[in-house]
Amino acid sequence: MATVYDVPADLLIQRVAERLKDMVAPPDWAKYVKTGVHKERSPEQDDWWYIRLASIFRRVYIDGPVGIERLRTFYGGRKRRGSKPAKFRKGSGAIVRNALHQLEQLGFVKKTREGRVVTPMGRSFLDKVATELKSELVSEIPALEKY
Repeated sequence: MATVYDVPADLLIQRVAERLKDMVAPPDWAKYVKTGVHKERSPEQDDWWYIRLASIFRRVYIDGPVGIERLRTFYGGRKRRGSKPAKFRKGSGAIVRNALHQLEQLGFVKKTREGRVVTPMGRSFLDKVATELKSELVSEIPALEKY
């Protein structure tokens, strides 16, 4: 059985995002929000909420237990300040917090004293998606079978 570590991150995140579309709905404010103060514009993709939700889910799987501040740092970036030197700024805490709440409501993530961790149900969900993805990749490229 394949795990999250055995498949490319971008393909896994896209596949998990497709599955999460049936399970949750983005908040009303998601249409208008920027993903952080370092961004000039809001995301251009219509399904950006599900992609971010899947990405956060994967990060909790890999880094857990993890807190909101650490995830904000991961999703941060360089803030351009005109003629002054650029500085690093954290990503949006509301996006991370609401995404984690939605994952908790689905039963994929739980809150512990150290931070958020993936539940056995969440681990099973991600591993099943990774296994399906790996079997598709192996059928397309037989040389990947030994990995």
